[in-house]
Order: sequence, then C-alpha cells, then structure tokens
Amino acid sequence: MHSTDPAVVARRSLTVAAIGTLLTLVAFTAPLATINPTALTLGSDPAGRTWILSSMSIGLGAALLTTGTIADDVGRRRTFVIGNVVLAAGSVICAVAPGTFVFVLARILQGLGCAAVMASSLGIIAHTHAPGPVRARASGIWGASVGAGIALGPLVVAGLDSLASWRFAYWLMAVGALALAFVAQRLLVESRTDAPRGLDPLGALLLGLGMSALLAALVEGRQGWSQPLPIVLFAASALVLTVFVYVEYRNRNSMLDLSLFTQPAFVAATVAALMTGAGIIALMSFLSGFLGNAYGIDALGAAFLLFAWSATSVATALLARRIPDRVSGTTQLAIGLTGVAIGQVLLLGISESSTWVRLLPGLLVAGVSSGVLNAALGREAVSSVPAGRAAMGSGANNTARYVGSALGVTVVAVLAVPVGTPTAAGLVEGGNSAVLFTAAGSVVGALVMVVCSTRMVTPPAATPPGR
Repeated sequence: MHSTDPAVVARRSLTVAAIGTLLTLVAFTAPLATINPTALTLGSDPAGRTWILSSMSIGLGAALLTTGTIADDVGRRRTFVIGNVVLAAGSVICAVAPGTFVFVLARILQGLGCAAVMASSLGIIAHTHAPGPVRARASGIWGASVGAGIALGPLVVAGLDSLASWRFAYWLMAVGALALAFVAQRLLVESRTDAPRGLDPLGALLLGLGMSALLAALVEGRQGWSQPLPIVLFAASALVLTVFVYVEYRNRNSMLDLSLFTQPAFVAATVAALMTGAGIIALMSFLSGFLGNAYGIDALGAAFLLFAWSATSVATALLARRIPDRVSGTTQLAIGLTGVAIGQVLLLGISESSTWVRLLPGLLVAGVSSGVLNAALGREAVSSVPAGRAAMGSGANNTARYVGSALGVTVVAVLAVPVGTPTAAGLVEGGNSAVLFTAAGSVVGALVMVVCSTRMVTPPAATPPGR
C-alpha cells in the first residue's frame, strides 16, 4: 500500500496526520460539555472535577517532548501507531472507570498516547511537505484539524450522553484510535532524522512530577493557601522543576535543547502556545460546566454554543494560508493573541440575567483569532527548530500549549468556583474573574510576540569608513 509518488505520499501523510490530531483533540475536549454528568456518575467533588479537566494535560505535558524525540529517532510512523494504541487503551479504561481516581489515571494515559500522535503528526507533515507555500497550506489544514477536534469533541460526547451515556463516547474513541493505527501502518511511509538525539527518560519523569505537584498544589490550595499540604506541594514542584532545568542543561541527550530559548522565533512560538493553553483553551474548558451550573443549559446546548467558537476557528485556520508571506509568523501570533484577548473581554460583564446570546460575539471573535493562532503555531513550531527535529519542535510547542492548559484550567477553577455551596451569583462573579484572568494571559502573550518580533529584525551592517 506504500506509494512512491511524492504527491500521493504527501496527501496520505497529511490526511492521516490531520485525522490523528483531530482525534486527540476530540479526546482532550471530551469531558468539557459533559463535566456535570461525568462528575455526578463518578462521584467527583470540586477538586475531582478539576482533575478530570486537567489530568490529560499532565500526560500531554510530560510526554510530548519525549515522544517528539522518539518520533524523530525511532520512526514517526511507528510512534504514531503506538500512540493510537495507547490512546485506545486509555479510552477503554475511561469507559469502564468506577470512580474519579481511575478515570483521572486513564485520562493521563490518554494524554501519553495523544502526545505520541501529536508530536509525530507535525513531524510527518514536515517530512513530506517542503518549506514554503506547500508546508504553509499543510500547516493550515493541520491547524483546522485542531479546531475541528475541539468542535466535534463536546458535540459528540454531549450527543451520546443525551442518547445513552457519556461512556459510549470513550468506546467510540477506542475504536477510532485502533482503526487509525491500522490505516497509518498501511499507508504512511516511515521517516526518521539522520542525526538521532537519544532519549531523556529522567527529564520526562522530572517534568511530569514537577507539573503534577504544581497542579495538585493549586487544587489543594482552594481549601486554604496557608495549609501545610499546598505549601509542601509548591515547594516540591519548585525543587523538581529546578532539577529538571539543571538536568536538561547538563544532559547531552536532553529532550529539549535549552539553547533554543536564545532564538526569538522559538521563544515566540513557545510562549504563544503556552498562553493559548492558559487563555482560550482553559476558558473554553471551564465554560461548558459554567453554563450548566449558572444558567441551567444542558450539555448538548453548551456544546452547540461552544461550536460557535470552534467552528469559526476551523474556517479561519483553513483560510489562513491566504495571509500574505510578508506577514511573519510571529506577527500572526501577535494578531491572533490580541484577537483572542478582545473576544475574551467581550465576554466580561455577564450577570445572572444574561442569556446565551450575550456570549456569542465574544465567542465568534475568539474563534476567528484562534484559527489564526492554530495555523501559525503549527508552522512556527516546525520552522523555529533545526532541520530534522520537526517532531521535537512540535513536541516543545504542544508541551507548552498543554502545560498552559493544565495550569490555566486549574487556576480558572480556583478563581471561578467558590468554596462551599456555590450560588448563581457567586458562579457568575467567578466566571467574570476567570475571563479576566485568561484575557490578561492573552495580552501578555501578544506583548511577548511584539518583543520577539523586534528582536528578529537584524540591524543593517555598519558602512566602513571611507565608503
């Protein structure tokens, strides 16, 4: 089934990689619209609800860089296939989970599988599409698949929940992941870097432990920031993440080349991904549950409302390839983050009497801007790293995105949901606080883009005296 025609190889690679990315985003967003019935079935308390929304990001954040290296060194097709198998296994456990603890562990396992799929996807696209307009178009389609996954995930799960149970969605994910693994093995051509970097299991372990401790500290801090447990967890997180940076700096086979942070293009792509996760993804993760609790909108209604954002994002990402080449990737990231911030600001000021129509303008503006972001991030993730390390670039970029998402979801939950029995007025006030936090993150990201853009402008060489 392997073709040698470059056009056929490129078309098949893009199709499979985009479907893989779409599936990972469906898995990532699955609990968004159904967080209330899912938490009810699993017997989750407020902390458990937060872990349900954040847990997959831990797996993604811990494994994306490592699986990016594995994909480049061992084989991108092989990593893609194994990732789908792991995603299927995690989905099955989610479907049968008896309680919150098992479900959260299964979501982390899903994250590990999705990390392998996402990191290898952009590596597959970069290998089969030459730099320039061809890769820009492919990156736009990849960005659209991100938005499509975000759009379909809540709708599919909410629809199945209304018909039978949210658990059926996870069975469907498992079947889809196994089918995609089979197709990828048959259709994709194997590729790997000519300069293997080597694995860094210690770095991956330290990053995962440090992030988990930080998230746990934020969740437990809801019960009192001066309590011993959150203080210990914050201290442990700081220590482990410091050791992680030290190990990465000293290790010749580090999962991330820290010298890349001296490159403005890489810093821009990484910060933009981080603020995308902490800003718009975190806000949309919170919004579905908020609509149900504050306004009584059911899971399917909330999913359709979020569709206004995600569908607009898909359409914009597909059109982003028409942006002139003179508009740099960093400039597009700045425009995207600024637009997201404007959309988030438009969501401010909701009250107990607000209707879903009040949210629509902000969601549409944020959707258009998210499309620009997704298209540009995919391209910049690859172009900001050395040739042959595309999967590492993808891994680094998506690590930032989902670390930002995990932190953002947790902070938003802490800000938005009052301790104790929440009232409608308290939920609305918390919702406005969450919007303000995420909008501020988007603004900070846009400002960093501006700074990075100015640093990428090389000053003209001085004219020698006498000439």
